[in-house]
Amino acid sequence: MTAAPVKVLVEDVPQRSELGPLPDNVELVTEPAPDVELLVLGLGLMRQVPALFGELAGLRVIQAIFAGVDGFVASVPPAVVVCSASGAHDIGVAEWVLATLLALRRRLPELLERQRHGEWAGNVNESTATASSALGPIDDLDGSTILVLGYGSIGRAVAARLRPFGARVVGIARHAREDAEPPEALERLLPQADAVVVLLPLTAETERIVDGDFLARMKPGAVLVNAARGRHVDTDALLEALHAGRIRAALDVTDPEPLPPGHPLWSAPNVLITPHLAGGVRTWQNRAYRLAGDQIRRYIAGEPLLNVRAGGAEAPGRGAR
Repeated sequence: MTAAPVKVLVEDVPQRSELGPLPDNVELVTEPAPDVELLVLGLGLMRQVPALFGELAGLRVIQAIFAGVDGFVASVPPAVVVCSASGAHDIGVAEWVLATLLALRRRLPELLERQRHGEWAGNVNESTATASSALGPIDDLDGSTILVLGYGSIGRAVAARLRPFGARVVGIARHAREDAEPPEALERLLPQADAVVVLLPLTAETERIVDGDFLARMKPGAVLVNAARGRHVDTDALLEALHAGRIRAALDVTDPEPLPPGHPLWSAPNVLITPHLAGGVRTWQNRAYRLAGDQIRRYIAGEPLLNVRAGGAEAPGRGAR
């Protein structure tokens, strides 16, 4: 007797070809059905959440194409394993962090503003200056200390790109390990950092971790970079620090988000804001769907899945039954 095929729900998008070769007993479907076992949660299907889960009575595994799953995991049935696309966004986010750090330390936002007004800011360059500059110092990354909160795969990708610039990168992870310090080290390390990069998952413990006290303990003139979630940062406290000129910030995420017209952050000094696009490079979905294809093959073979975020430590597939 031939076993029923394993149905995998995945939307019909060009990146579907990135799944690669799949076992013969896998059937890809584009419409929800009670016998779907694995869901590849892409952009289109995400718009149908949470009602979509009610149509998938036999669902066992959700493989998201997103690095973060906090936006939908609360509505997932308890027995369903949820996996993120951790790793697929490493390159895009790491390059955004590097780009914004360079932009702020080289004062590019202020110089762009002067360009718009047709102003040659000659006093920025000490060799041509005839008076003091209103922009403040221009710094390179060589010899700087960059503190990375949340030292996972994206944090390591950030470090790999910063080290060739001569930066010293210090990671903070949930538990101390060879390449990272524990959370208890934050109090000691924070005043030494020239930049703090937030890459933490959003949890009850990490929400508003960047509060008034945190900002006050940062090194004067340091840069806060948030590429994780807006709710990691107390917006009112950040606004106060920005207006006081104590720190500068690069934000790919905000609280609230989207940032509404007229919000004080738009007009605050010393801040660079992008609309949650750090990982949104053209090739990120290709990498995410390649990961999804690997997960499907693991599921069929009964092997532990990668990047499990909810529903258990592993999800054996048909081969382990």
